[in-house]
Amino acid sequence: MESLNDQSHLSARKAVIFSMISNLFLAAIKWLAGFFGNSYALIADAIESTTDIFTSLLVLLGLSYANKPADENHPYGHGKVEPLVTFLVVLFLIVSAGVIAWQSILNMQRPHELPKPFTLIVLGLIIVWKEISYRYVNKKSEESNSTSLKAEAWHHRSDTITSLAAFIGISVALFLGKGYESADDLAALLASGFILYNCYLIFRPALGEIMDEHLYEDLVADIRSISILVPGIIDTEKCFVRKAGMKYHIDLHAIVNGSMSVREGHRIAHNLEDSLKKALPVISHVIIHIEPEEELENMRPNH
Repeated sequence: MESLNDQSHLSARKAVIFSMISNLFLAAIKWLAGFFGNSYALIADAIESTTDIFTSLLVLLGLSYANKPADENHPYGHGKVEPLVTFLVVLFLIVSAGVIAWQSILNMQRPHELPKPFTLIVLGLIIVWKEISYRYVNKKSEESNSTSLKAEAWHHRSDTITSLAAFIGISVALFLGKGYESADDLAALLASGFILYNCYLIFRPALGEIMDEHLYEDLVADIRSISILVPGIIDTEKCFVRKAGMKYHIDLHAIVNGSMSVREGHRIAHNLEDSLKKALPVISHVIIHIEPEEELENMRPNH
């Protein structure tokens, strides 16, 4: 029977392969339409879609490596590779934004023809498709709990933004006519700024993951509510959560009756671990520290 983790991994892989095929066709369409339609904004869009093909490949390789089982050298698994791949994706996006901005500035200094009207039809179709792609991949990233897949989704959203900027720029150039040929170049320049902003949105959660930042209050609340239903658990104290790939590692302090034996405390800890993993399949490792209730009572200040 296929585990939930395997299902999540397969779903994430399908989403990335979908992205790669989509970006391959869109890049070809944008290059051709931009070249024959005299639109650098479309060519800038094509540059981003071309880099997206390679970043999608990185994400796919990262997902495959992150899904490798734990081994002697990696007892917590290989999930931390996901935010590292996300950093590489962000780097690709920054480079592509820089190339787009530089070429836009150069193009604005050179005389060139107005974009062709048919480029607006191409861009309109691209905008609709990329937004659909964003929503699909983003949904899969939430279902699989994948940081790198979330970055992949934002690739589609940034592509939607650059295509929308190109659409506006070309519309202005065509509507105002001669003398406004560089409107779509300016649109491409503005789009590069949007890409850089999206880089921050992608980078920040990945940094939090690699630094084991505590960002999972909802999960902590679920862990506490499940724990107190386990026979022998009186309450919970400290609860720390670390994310690694699509899974979470938990450190939990559980409060029990201080008069019970070590053997009984050990049994309750195992029951608690099993209960948490069964109720929350996103949990991979659980470390339970047993706290005697009387000791905690003595540590509390008197009022």
